[in-house]
Amino acid sequence: MTTEPGTVHVIDDDDAVRDSVAFLLGTEGMRVATYDSAPGFLRSADKASGCVVADVRMPDMDGIELLRQLAGRGIKLPVIIITGHGDIPLAVEAMKAGAIDFIEKPFDDALLLGAIRTALRSAVGRAERETERLAILERLDLLSTRERQVLEGIVAGRANKVIAFDLGISPRTVEVYRANLMSKLEAGSVSDLVRMAIVSGSA
Repeated sequence: MTTEPGTVHVIDDDDAVRDSVAFLLGTEGMRVATYDSAPGFLRSADKASGCVVADVRMPDMDGIELLRQLAGRGIKLPVIIITGHGDIPLAVEAMKAGAIDFIEKPFDDALLLGAIRTALRSAVGRAERETERLAILERLDLLSTRERQVLEGIVAGRANKVIAFDLGISPRTVEVYRANLMSKLEAGSVSDLVRMAIVSGSA
């Protein structure tokens, strides 16, 4: 087991989530610092290195305002946002505000660890991200007009029934288009779809 460069700063007002993430990262040899609020982290953010894992919904200051505060101070720490199932529009807003990724609850340990390792190595990973962006654009070109419309609805956080109503098709047809675009984009989850749309600049 190798120790990753930098510290993972975990910010969540939920003690159980914060402790479980810290335990997981500790077992992987990562240095971890935990905070129960965004203001608590910001007090020492100027000296922080590594990356940040923050919940999008927190009292006092949410994850999006945290991103704005970091940007305003010129602090360029990569930030991963943790989001609930109903917070997809918030996650999109967070990525537009500077988050490099978001993980949907309940999150898979391997997915979270992979995102954190990518964040910790983000300085050397810029070229890889550009390669990923170009690959996503190629896959997006495979989508039909209707599949793109369904993707736009998903990124906006709309339920299948709402997307169906907006497009004048049945919810079952939306499910078919959704399965097709997930296959074409090689996405394993809705979170993957949203992230791809944002990375490519389509969202």
